[in-house]
Amino acid sequence: MRLATWNVNSVRARVDRVVAFLERSGTDVLAIQETKCRDEQFPVAAFEAAGYEVAHVGHSAWNGVAIASRVGIADVEPAFPGQPGFAKPAAPAPSDADAPAEAPADAPDESQATLLDVPPPVEARALGATCGGVRVWSLYVPHGRAVGDPHYAYKLAWLEALRAAAAGWLADDPQAQVALVGDWNVIPLDSDVYDPGAFVGHTHVTPAERAAFAAFADAGYTEVTREHLPAEHTYTYWDYQQLAFPRNKGLRIDFAYTSPAVRRRVTGVVIDRDERKGKGASDHVPVILDLADPA
Repeated sequence: MRLATWNVNSVRARVDRVVAFLERSGTDVLAIQETKCRDEQFPVAAFEAAGYEVAHVGHSAWNGVAIASRVGIADVEPAFPGQPGFAKPAAPAPSDADAPAEAPADAPDESQATLLDVPPPVEARALGATCGGVRVWSLYVPHGRAVGDPHYAYKLAWLEALRAAAAGWLADDPQAQVALVGDWNVIPLDSDVYDPGAFVGHTHVTPAERAAFAAFADAGYTEVTREHLPAEHTYTYWDYQQLAFPRNKGLRIDFAYTSPAVRRRVTGVVIDRDERKGKGASDHVPVILDLADPA
């Protein structure tokens, strides 16, 4: 089975590219993040015409996660157990798409509705479904905005709640086939960013965020892209500004934590860097896992 994850940065704007990628790459299951649409707006027909079933959760023009599968899709959950919500500040805050004034201009962008509408307490950031025997979770981890911002505390709480839920799944069944994939909005190592100095004091690289990310290993999961790809200059995100892509000023923030049963099946990992090229590209690229048949 070929399993991929991709933050598409608006599925309606890029549906043709996404479907073309599915057909060209032979991907069986695609976890999608930042769909930026409500459920009724998702372009289901285009995926179904290509032979894929789709599950999606989206409440507004921001966030949104989906799973497209041609090997079945069952037991869909629009949030993981204990997933926290986010209480918006009383005054409108700048969107995550606009980096904080003190942040690097090429920090990852993430949009957050403040004036357009008020999303439900639990945001559309996690979607689980069983596809081809694997419990796939498409994850869009909160950005954090700035150290000390309420969204930063929310991010840490969100990651801890996910870790607790994921640990519980393995405690219930050590042989469970689980894949936690998506945009984690964490830069785990200095080698995962083009210039570590540019992010000192900002989100994504703080000790607390890195510890929250590493805690999934303590819960029994393995970040498998690290095992199959070079350690340095292996990026999955390039900002749209300042010629970040041609200058390879990238970040590695899209990952795949898998349970032991899935880890044993991973035969290779590919980052499709070419998907960052051309007109209308997302600022992220697909990360693809090849899984052998279960033993």
